[in-house]
Amino acid sequence: MAYNIVAATNENTVVTEYEPVKKRSDQYQSEAALEAELIKLLCEQGYEYLDIHCEEDLIKNLRTKLSELNHYEFSDSEWDRFFYGCISNPNESIGEKSQKIQESNVQVLKRDDNLTKNITLIDKKNIHNNRLQVINQYVIGKEQGAKYDNRYDVTILVNGLPLVHVELKRRGVPIREAFNQIDRYQRDSFWAGSGLYEYVQIFVISNGTHTKYYSNSTRFNAIKDAKSARTKKGENQ
Repeated sequence: MAYNIVAATNENTVVTEYEPVKKRSDQYQSEAALEAELIKLLCEQGYEYLDIHCEEDLIKNLRTKLSELNHYEFSDSEWDRFFYGCISNPNESIGEKSQKIQESNVQVLKRDDNLTKNITLIDKKNIHNNRLQVINQYVIGKEQGAKYDNRYDVTILVNGLPLVHVELKRRGVPIREAFNQIDRYQRDSFWAGSGLYEYVQIFVISNGTHTKYYSNSTRFNAIKDAKSARTKKGENQ
């Protein structure tokens, strides 16, 4: 199913819908082609594509989007306090970051004049105020403290925060491989740098034929269950 935007306002989007012509492919679709097709579909539905591949640009975009959402221009010192104290606090766990998105989506900024201002991360009352963007081939590696250099497939940003991550494999590759890759990213690099990828709430895995999605908490439970099963298997041998 594909959609083309007819008109868009701050409150709603009107799209057309059509059924694509079904045809049998005589070869497997490559991972790059699958990625390009996904990004195209998202852009047709109103997502903004960003040519962002490094953490510095990701943080700059986050500052811009939070400024737009809150109608407030951060000074450099205010942004540093808010970013490193609230968003990228190294003492916060993945669970605490998830709680911030799901329940404490309004955070307090201490301004330069010593007054305070509420800063909304996600507007849950007026969801049309949130801005959706998509990036691909984002790179984080040893320079940011990661164990290995990693390149992520597709990430959806909400007001600049990476909240949905999509990992793709070419057609014919078992979808489990995409799940395992996300597991490796969590172990090797999601926490690296400013740890922004620890805000991801939903993971999507697909090989073009089969697609699954799961929450951050579901992933942890699945990994825990898999490790427990391997341990029991080893004890029984």
